[in-house]
Amino acid sequence: MRIVAGKYGGRPLKSLEGATTRPTTDKIKGAVFNMLGGFFSEGRALDLYAGSGALGIEAVSRGCNFAVLVEKDFRAQKIIEENIEMTKENENFQLIKKPAEIAIENLTGKFDFIFLDPPYAKEMMVSDIQKMSEKKLFTKDVLIVCETEKTTGLPEKINYLKIWKQKTYGITKITIYSNSN
Repeated sequence: MRIVAGKYGGRPLKSLEGATTRPTTDKIKGAVFNMLGGFFSEGRALDLYAGSGALGIEAVSRGCNFAVLVEKDFRAQKIIEENIEMTKENENFQLIKKPAEIAIENLTGKFDFIFLDPPYAKEMMVSDIQKMSEKKLFTKDVLIVCETEKTTGLPEKINYLKIWKQKTYGITKITIYSNSN
């Protein structure tokens, strides 16, 4: 696993062994960021179920100013810390060591990009998006990327957000919600 593109492009990322986390493959990560437009001129990213931190780190590599990475698993937190250290730009990241539902309650500011890739067996995306919406954690042009198993159905609309793009890659489905359809 590696950073696909941007200022950290090509650098290796560590991931946790075993079934606790399910790292996003380089192919899927590249496809996600191509769907988002490839590179960014700025913005804040939130990687709510960070695992290795790959999506949040990739977002900063491609131009986001800052990424908040949320992870509850102690072993995964150590991997994220090592991956952040690899960037040599620790100031561009914040690791929140809590479960997603608790982290959402404590988050402040607004996010331009939100990555939701919870373990497939624990799909909580709709509820997470609703809670973040209630807390007004989105910029008006927010893009919310949901990575699910291809058979998982997500609603066409969550609050005022609508599906903007959706594509299946093997066993994985990427659904992107946006306010500006």
